[in-house]
Amino acid sequence: MQKITVVGAGTMGNGIAHVFAQAGFQVNLVDKAEAGLEKAKVTIKKNLDRQVTKGILAADDASAAFGRLTFGTQLQAVDPGQDLVVEAIIENVDIKRGLFKDMDQHFAPGCILASNTSSISITALGAATARPDKVIGMHFMNPVPVMKLVEIIKGYSTSIETTAAIVDACQRLGKVAVASNDYPGFVSNRILMPMINEAIQTLFEGVAGVDEIDQIMKLGMGHPMGPLQLADFIGLDVCLNILNVLYTGLKQPRYGACPLLVNMVAAGKLGAKTGEGFYVWGTDGKIAHPSPGFDGRRVGIALQTA
Repeated sequence: MQKITVVGAGTMGNGIAHVFAQAGFQVNLVDKAEAGLEKAKVTIKKNLDRQVTKGILAADDASAAFGRLTFGTQLQAVDPGQDLVVEAIIENVDIKRGLFKDMDQHFAPGCILASNTSSISITALGAATARPDKVIGMHFMNPVPVMKLVEIIKGYSTSIETTAAIVDACQRLGKVAVASNDYPGFVSNRILMPMINEAIQTLFEGVAGVDEIDQIMKLGMGHPMGPLQLADFIGLDVCLNILNVLYTGLKQPRYGACPLLVNMVAAGKLGAKTGEGFYVWGTDGKIAHPSPGFDGRRVGIALQTA
């Protein structure tokens, strides 16, 4: 496996392209929006430079990695003889199925088609193709260049050979591949999203403010990031989409999204990517302060200081 295409140049897509190029693969990054590709170029270059500054990567190796990347807006312009295509577009099953149908028609029969989906059925995506045995989930964690885990999701028809090839590719990336069967939310988000949803419900009911909830989970439970900060980092729209997939697929009330989350998404307060969610985010990508009205004083439980 050497020739890779990543479809979707957003946060996850550019990170996936970055790690494959860094590991020596030839990588095409495709996005229909030219502006998205330009932003991805800047992001990948900045992240490679950061690795050099931190001593993780030699300057020559960073330059070589960037040189292995090709950017384009047309999927049909990519050489059909790819070894692996990784889809990293919007978390919408109908849009993804349409893309998988197009990829199946364009790429050679031996090419593996993978999805970075965080919750959507790999079996459903595979059914849109004539090669369901070569369709698999590769759920990378954010930020991709930093996080070691890749959750591998085997669809109903995914072959042993396809799974082995993807596990080998992950090892070449320096990642740890852990397998899950194809059920809503897989393992990671089936456990994570109810926790995030419960944190939002706790805020919604006025039990505590944003900072209090996140501090308790960080200092008391050892989490590196509080659940509300993590929700902002993931994107509140993404969290809502995943909860809806869980609720639809498992038919259990505990997966129903908190009304506060629904309203915030409707209002366009999506977290770090829009500059405001549970926190207000600076242009440097760092938290400025909790969003107005979401601190402890709103619910009357802020600690009094002398």
